[in-house]
Parts: sequence; C-alpha cells; structure tokens
Amino acid sequence: MERGSEIYNDFCINCHMPNGEGVKNTFPPLAKSDYLIKNREASIRGIKYGQEGEIIVNGITYNNTMAPMGLSDDEIADVMNYITNNWGNKNSKIVTEEEVSKIKK
Repeated sequence: MERGSEIYNDFCINCHMPNGEGVKNTFPPLAKSDYLIKNREASIRGIKYGQEGEIIVNGITYNNTMAPMGLSDDEIADVMNYITNNWGNKNSKIVTEEEVSKIKK
C-alpha cells in the first residue's frame, strides 16, 4: 500500500484531492466511490489509457477528461489497491499486475 500511496501523491492528488474527495462536478471522488467497485475494469482502463466521457459516481454525473498517466501495469495495480482500500472503500480482491496487463483499450 505504501507504493500505491506514493503513486497517488505523485499522479492523482492534484485532481482527486488529498483524501480522495475530488472536486464536485469536475473531478469525481475516489473516497466512498460506488464507481470504483462496480466498474473495476473501467476504473483500471481509465488509469491505464485515460478517461473521456460521462461517468456517474455516487449519483453525480461527471464529464471530463483524464489523461493517461504513463504508469506501468504494476504501478496501476498498486495505486488501484491503495485507492480501493482507503477513504471508506473496501476491496477484498486485490488488483494484480496480470489483471491490469489483460485490460485493453
């Protein structure tokens, strides 16, 4: 989890904020996020390749662009495990590098 925290602080914190709260109507929250758990593959794909278009997080519609961060598959797995096990999120199934590598655009 420590490496995931470091990656979050380097790549995600500016938009999604220190505690994953995001910015309402601009950058979706990662804290207590229904989207992350219900849309695991799409969440990983968004980190890996970037995200465009409408998504609904905790009942609020977001329509913004997230550029790909250029992270390796193992870094994506680490940051996903950090995010999905913090700020009120609970994920019992860890994200692996192998799982991330299988996700295509």
